[in-house]
Amino acid sequence: MPLEFDASLIGLLVAAALFAGWVDAIVGGGGLVSLPALMVAFPNAPVATLLGTNKLASVFGTTTSAITYGRKIKLDHRLIWPTTGLALAASGAGAAAAAAVSSNALRPIIIAVLLAVLVLVVSNPRLGVEPQPKLRTHWRAAGVMLVCGVAIAFYDGIIGPGTGIFLAVAFTSLLGFDYVTAAAHTKVVNAATNFGALAVFAVQGNVNWMLGLSMGAATITGAWAGARMAMAIGSRFVRIVLVVVVTALVLRLGWDVYTSWGG
Repeated sequence: MPLEFDASLIGLLVAAALFAGWVDAIVGGGGLVSLPALMVAFPNAPVATLLGTNKLASVFGTTTSAITYGRKIKLDHRLIWPTTGLALAASGAGAAAAAAVSSNALRPIIIAVLLAVLVLVVSNPRLGVEPQPKLRTHWRAAGVMLVCGVAIAFYDGIIGPGTGIFLAVAFTSLLGFDYVTAAAHTKVVNAATNFGALAVFAVQGNVNWMLGLSMGAATITGAWAGARMAMAIGSRFVRIVLVVVVTALVLRLGWDVYTSWGG
């Protein structure tokens, strides 16, 4: 479905996409920036169209991040490719269900999960800062495949913001990756979830291609800069960004819930 906008809006949305790509490359949660920006710019547009357009822009950012990390960080291919295959299918299923599921009903659950993530990260200062190889057992790897490849990917198809955060925390807490290594694996899976969801939204006609491509070009620059910064500064920097982004996401979703209840 086409969106009506003037040239001034494009500049603002491109700037939002640039910042979203940077945030998403470091720790995930770029949708916290780009999706609300689209909703503010087009308050009367169908949510599915905004989700589809956002997915198109996000594909460029996550793919750029995955390539940038992949050149420096060694990936566990036995883990990442099965997870990615599951994620591609599950995110497509989530996108297909997006029209039938109320995002308002999901927000309180998402807030609770994000608060649990925040408590986990803050109460475990060493989590993700240093790798813990002893955690990498076969059953934990299988758990990550299911959690990341099915549950989180399905969520990404339905609504999306925070997906990268959930993936990063799963890789750090369950497999003992440091945050930078977790980010490298997360971006590969997240690229697959974006592709899967985008394919469904495109078939449904819920993508504004001109706007999505314009924002996508900006996310490439932001994602490249964010991934390089994360690798240069290290996991402690990523941990700080993670806490800030999760806190911001909780506040944003909490405000949405409050206003939807007539606050």
